[in-house]
Amino acid sequence: MTAHTRSIVTAGIAAAIGLAILVSLGTWQLQRMSWKQNLIATLDARIGQPPRPLPPRAAWSALTEADHEYARVKFTAALLPGEAFVYTAGSSLRSDITGQGYWVFAPARLDDGATVLVNRGFVPTDRKAAASRGGAASNAPVEITGYMRWPESRGMFAPADDLKANVFFIRDPKAMAAANGWTIDTPFYIDQELPVPAGGLPKPGRIEVKLPNNHWQYAITWYGLALALMGVYAAFVAGRLRRRDGA
Repeated sequence: MTAHTRSIVTAGIAAAIGLAILVSLGTWQLQRMSWKQNLIATLDARIGQPPRPLPPRAAWSALTEADHEYARVKFTAALLPGEAFVYTAGSSLRSDITGQGYWVFAPARLDDGATVLVNRGFVPTDRKAAASRGGAASNAPVEITGYMRWPESRGMFAPADDLKANVFFIRDPKAMAAANGWTIDTPFYIDQELPVPAGGLPKPGRIEVKLPNNHWQYAITWYGLALALMGVYAAFVAGRLRRRDGA
């Protein structure tokens, strides 16, 4: 085998490996696009449905995030004393929340005596104190409409919680409960949609799932790189053959 032939074969093997990787990445992105479209449709359907009664306590252990995240529910509960605050710089789920502030979490007792953690809504940073919101929270039972949500996992870039200020940086009911001495019985928490409290704060509201779905663009990018690699290899082979013929 001549040096020209060896170089063409070696480059061909490398190009074939690169081509297989790029095509696989493009195909994976198309599969992800299909998965994301189905996920968006599922979540939109859950959010758009009329609120259903909160599942009974006996069913909670069998509930999963995959099957029940964003399910719209309603139930009667009485707010218990105490609040915890989750910092936010804005919300991708609430178009009416654009500035910095806090999600106000509070425990609420259900009719059967169990306790669920409720995200009552948003307050700006300067309205963190309950006395600044204009309207005392009632501890009388009230019908709450909201969305079932599951705890967030702490990412490597999430700041440490500020326990002295009772401020958290992820939605972690267990951490909030431990810091405040609450007992929370549910594996989920509730993002409150209704009712709006007297004075308007914390500000609950309807959520919208706006998941990015850029997988088509990513697939085109990977397939485009695959075509470019084929073109580079073809040009390389053509150049080598010209050199051989001119030798």
